[in-house]
Amino acid sequence: MSLAQGRHYLAIPGPSVMPDRVLQAMHRPAPNIYTGELIEMVAGIVPDLKAVARTRHHVAMYIANGHGAWEAALVNILSRGDRILVLGTGRFCLGWGEMAAAMGVECEILDFGPRRDIDMARVAEALAGDTDHRIKAVLAVQVDTSTSVKNDIPALRATLDAADHPALLCSDNIACLACDAFEMDDWGVDVMVTGSQKGLMTPPGMGFVFFNDKADRARGAADLVTPYWDWRPRVEPQEFYKYFNGTAPTHHLYGLRTALDMILKEEGLEQVWRRHAVLAEAIWAALEVWGQAGPVRPNITAREKRSHAVTTVNFGPGNGDRMRAWMTEQAGVTLGIPLSGVDGPDAATGDFLRIGHMGHVNAHMVLGVLASLQAGMTALQIPHGATGLEAAMKVIAEAG
Repeated sequence: MSLAQGRHYLAIPGPSVMPDRVLQAMHRPAPNIYTGELIEMVAGIVPDLKAVARTRHHVAMYIANGHGAWEAALVNILSRGDRILVLGTGRFCLGWGEMAAAMGVECEILDFGPRRDIDMARVAEALAGDTDHRIKAVLAVQVDTSTSVKNDIPALRATLDAADHPALLCSDNIACLACDAFEMDDWGVDVMVTGSQKGLMTPPGMGFVFFNDKADRARGAADLVTPYWDWRPRVEPQEFYKYFNGTAPTHHLYGLRTALDMILKEEGLEQVWRRHAVLAEAIWAALEVWGQAGPVRPNITAREKRSHAVTTVNFGPGNGDRMRAWMTEQAGVTLGIPLSGVDGPDAATGDFLRIGHMGHVNAHMVLGVLASLQAGMTALQIPHGATGLEAAMKVIAEAG
């Protein structure tokens, strides 16, 4: 017998759960794209996007997914033959580097593996060896969605500064903007990319590139830039259509406007960060108790190096696949598949699953996932500590 009927819960690390209000805002006839409310609304979206990124500088909006935002960032700051430093902590920064390499950019790769964050000593060594400053940019992710590691972006800026190196600091925040704390200007990030479908709680289809004046000066010499991806016409355009180099993504914009209102005006960004932190801590508390009497363990050992948006978990040999199937078929919950970023010599991909806890999530949603996981481990006879759910409940109770 299946108990999965009813409203299904998509607990994958993006697309995240879309608020009903966001979907309702999008459910409307197409607007006039030449005059009127759409133009006025977008003028207000721009400063609110900057507020979420904590920057006073620039944002370019694209009709694209996160890979499109990657490409937009690269073509505006680099030329063929340039050298960049790619800091791999899972699948996604390595993927960003692969995109750059396909464009004729030379990539120096430091791969820190699937279970740890960036080693700043190795970065410092690479920068010190670049005496002629051939490295034009350093690519990192704040959170890698495949491994769920959270990198220390301020420490990376400090490492660049200590080396007196002029490379641009580029951060991929697709997984974690409006989930994990991020301060673009205060942390000295030159370029940041994100997408609409995770912490911004809007369906996939919009990509964003935030950049400062230093990055824009690099744009002046970049020979990879093309008319569509050029960020300059999209910043403070004299004609509305230039925001998107053509027709605007009208209904995404209505949804995004509602999502930004929920984040900034109703809940407040700091409280959004706090909510994500508490819910993540509840998940970790359950996992750590389950692991006391069984094979369950978070992919990232140190709590301070885990994302508040997604948690990658090893459930033991083959159990990741078994648990995901049981959760979908019996509990009505879809969990994230493992990605190749967690492959390693001591584990198979099928051991892992990923729990998305980003965006429009609350206590009863997270506790429901955890209770279902504990039921699934019992049903599948996976050994586990018996009081994981109680540990999570304690975190929720004490946060009130």
